Amino acid sequence: MSTKIKFEIEFPIHASPHMLYQYFGTASGLSEWFADNVNSRGEVYTFIWDGSEEKAKVLQERPDEKIKFRWMDTDDEKSFFEFRIEVDEITKDVSLIVTDFADEDEIDEAKMFWENQIDELKHTIGA
Repeated sequence: MSTKIKFEIEFPIHASPHMLYQYFGTASGLSEWFADNVNSRGEVYTFIWDGSEEKAKVLQERPDEKIKFRWMDTDDEKSFFEFRIEVDEITKDVSLIVTDFADEDEIDEAKMFWENQIDELKHTIGA
């Protein structure tokens, strides 16, 4: 089993933390940009793309701040993906920090995936 490598990408976003959080902290918000459809039952979210489903469990959540998921089909207890909002104390600029894990030879593709997804998010919210 290969060890996944943790990476973070920061995306400046022109939106309030509360509004931004609605797009990744709720199933309806995630279904607007991340997947074709997203359903949630308690801590388990079901992501649907082109008819295939993947389930993720919420590991940690702080409303208007962050949410952390782990894919349920992975044996890697250490890997997760997280959306975290940071606000610069001086400028009040808002950034979305995405943390994920990928195999060493797939880091570039994973970063490109997130860049495309966050571009879709920015387009959706008009940021």
